[in-house]
Amino acid sequence: PFCAIYSAFSQRAYDSIIHDLSILNLPVVLCLDRSGLVGEDGATHHGAFDMAALRPVPNLTIASPMDERELRRLMFTAQLPDKGSFVIRYPRGRGVLTDWRCPLTEVEVGTGRRLTEGDPKPGDVAVLTIGPVGNDVQRVIQTLAEEGNPQHHTIFHYDMRFLKPLDERILQEGSRFDRVVTIEDGIRTGGMGSAVLEWMSDHGFAPRMTRLGMPDRFVEQGTVGQLRHLCGYGYEDIKELLSKE
Repeated sequence: PFCAIYSAFSQRAYDSIIHDLSILNLPVVLCLDRSGLVGEDGATHHGAFDMAALRPVPNLTIASPMDERELRRLMFTAQLPDKGSFVIRYPRGRGVLTDWRCPLTEVEVGTGRRLTEGDPKPGDVAVLTIGPVGNDVQRVIQTLAEEGNPQHHTIFHYDMRFLKPLDERILQEGSRFDRVVTIEDGIRTGGMGSAVLEWMSDHGFAPRMTRLGMPDRFVEQGTVGQLRHLCGYGYEDIKELLSKE
């Protein structure tokens, strides 16, 4: 079964998710709509807490696709045999692709994607994103290249795709960078950036980390663009951050 529900409303079912789903590891797919900042609906409807709240729960796979094709592939993957309890979060609003059709192929659970080619060198930056905010990073990278930005570092973008389990291969590669940036459309406290910090600490790595996401407060209403800027991870905020040495 697929259960589609607003991220904010799923908070009322936290006990049921733990007791009636994850303890039994039932093959149920939770599709969390309106995850992240939803705009004019305001603080009661922002899907701020799902990643931080569900990350500690055993037996849950938690994923967030970057675009419509990734969503199709993850939904196909989630209903395959022996996948257990599976959470897929996605935002309110329009997608980014007009040609969203793609073959329905399995995504290996716990694997992300490196979207930048080449070999990292000293001074380069690793940017780890989860979900559609990764599209803004791709736009920033393209814009900086077109503007002939004079920065002397390369931005290596990783679409983590899964919050749980994390792709440890990507984290191992990310640990070699002097500077790591995490960006998520969710509460920063306890979210993906926290998970990456925990992994780095547990494995003895200490890169310079910058975590972008929602602050530790309730976010008011406004357009998604306005609110992302207020929270420090709008397009221009990301561009300014990644332009710096």
